[in-house]
Amino acid sequence: MAAANNPSINRAQIAQLVRESLRRHVQNGTSPQASQGPNPLVVNISARHCHLSQESVETLFGKGHQLTPKKWLYQEGQYAAEESVTLIGPRSRVISNLRILGPCRDFDQVELAATDAISLGFKVPVRNSGDIAGTPGCMLMGPAGFLEMNEGVIRAAPHVHMAPEDAAFYGVENKSFMKLRVGGDVGVTFDRIFVRVDPSFKLEVHIDTDEGNACGFSQDVPCELIK
Repeated sequence: MAAANNPSINRAQIAQLVRESLRRHVQNGTSPQASQGPNPLVVNISARHCHLSQESVETLFGKGHQLTPKKWLYQEGQYAAEESVTLIGPRSRVISNLRILGPCRDFDQVELAATDAISLGFKVPVRNSGDIAGTPGCMLMGPAGFLEMNEGVIRAAPHVHMAPEDAAFYGVENKSFMKLRVGGDVGVTFDRIFVRVDPSFKLEVHIDTDEGNACGFSQDVPCELIK
């Protein structure tokens, strides 16, 4: 810390040196400093759900229908809607009460865990949200009609939302990858956590139900992001 006594180094440079030192400790596994970043790390399991356009909502629920928030999610402005649909898979097997997440988007997308896809007869790729070209389609049924999706069924890649200050702390960029170390009795490290950076984001990792079960995740299990 002798550099802190050097009058030629200003406060911002000292802060940068401290951040670099913390990152080195995290990368070496010597201290869980990820929790001491600018924002607390939250890890949540994302259960199967769908995102729909306003046009598709009206096809399924009637002309002019607007989604109704049921539960607000951790990310600002995102919610689980009161509305749900029935998904019909290629083997004519169904998932009822598939929750819609709002607000509406400009594309339709269904996110399933691997076991969901297998039970329905899907072979779905691991994709980032919005990357739906060449993915399987499905049929959705609502109280007012049917929606045939030609594509859009995916297994969502595990990912982390973060603000620019979080990205600076961890030393990562948008669309890069990190690792998530999950403690507990099983002790699993996910090697490819896709990074999404936006000023509106809160620091949150999303894994699906299969991934959560595999690593024995619960809110009491310590988790650490690693570059």
